[in-house]
Amino acid sequence: MSVGMAAPRAPYACDPDRSRGRLVTEPPSRTRSPFRRDCDRVIHSTAFRRLKYKTQVFVFHEGDHYRTRLTHSLEVAQIARALARQLGLDEDLTETLALAHDLGHPPFGHAGERALAACLKEFGGFDHNAQTLRVVASLEHRYPEFDGLNLTWESLEGIVKHNGPLTDRSGAPVGRYREHGVPVGIAEYIKTYDLELWSFASLEAQVAAIADDIAYDAHDIDDGLRAGLFHLDDLKVMPLTAEIIAETAAHYPDLEDVRRGAELVRELISHLIGAVFAETGKKLAAVKPQSAQDVRRQSQSLVAFPAEVAEEEAAIKTFLYQHMYRHERVMRVMGEAEQILFDLFAKYLKSPSELPPEWLLGSEADNEGDRARRIGNFIAGMTDRFALTEHQRLFDSTPDLR
Repeated sequence: MSVGMAAPRAPYACDPDRSRGRLVTEPPSRTRSPFRRDCDRVIHSTAFRRLKYKTQVFVFHEGDHYRTRLTHSLEVAQIARALARQLGLDEDLTETLALAHDLGHPPFGHAGERALAACLKEFGGFDHNAQTLRVVASLEHRYPEFDGLNLTWESLEGIVKHNGPLTDRSGAPVGRYREHGVPVGIAEYIKTYDLELWSFASLEAQVAAIADDIAYDAHDIDDGLRAGLFHLDDLKVMPLTAEIIAETAAHYPDLEDVRRGAELVRELISHLIGAVFAETGKKLAAVKPQSAQDVRRQSQSLVAFPAEVAEEEAAIKTFLYQHMYRHERVMRVMGEAEQILFDLFAKYLKSPSELPPEWLLGSEADNEGDRARRIGNFIAGMTDRFALTEHQRLFDSTPDLR
């Protein structure tokens, strides 16, 4: 089967008719599968709309042409659907996970996450993956019979485990969770609804995760070029991007830089998608999973780059880290953004009455930890714009973040 053609549903795909269901039982939809219903709930959620004004790399008011968390999520979903279609997976579940993966990110991108992690260090810390689970499990208040979105087990599993298991069979944290443990929001939730943290997630979740990497690589190059943080020819230090740039020059010798950059991004996405499809096909052929549960029992992710492409992809991330994420201009703005969240957290902790009334309900019974977590949830849900507005309301001076 050639890349781009839709495959028939594979035996290892998640089957919506065999979903493990929802924490709160609901009548089935007459017109939508459970996974399509999940996707629609994510799209209509308040948290999803807020992504429009949340930073990807550049603060929202730096220009309309840069990615936000919303446009990034849409681009991840497009890449993920393309891979899911080729592999015979459930596209609705894949899209759900791609669109939901950043719902828990606070304002100001990774700077906001660092700030909240520091503020909440004594109260369980902050992890954007755990925060996404909080959003879909409790913080959305749209339905009369439950808090959250009441997503299917498969969607919740994919949100929590798309980057792999969090624990081993005994419950001991593994990987990046070994040092600090499973994030408190996830650890608390699985007491109510076991998401089997010891296993890998579905192929749909694995596809959404690698689509996130592909989108980051390609579109951060695009935004970095547009911002003037580096030049197209600077990317020739990497063999993969150098080859694409050379091929573009051979076909279009007089092309202006804007179109050269766009061609690089397109070809890079196509190259990475094709590489994932080929490598995943090899892994599936080797282990021959006959169900989604067979996928979960594997000792490694089945959706992956080939080794040589993984090296190329890692080189792109290193380049972006050095030339974009650690660029003096970006670091200055993000440092100021972190301070804004530090200021807000301290102010709300000292003067809870400054919180909106709906965030004060029941707060009289809060201990310090409950109050800190409530404030953390409130700040995590802010857009960049609202965080700036709140800081201007509460303080005499607010950085411009430009």
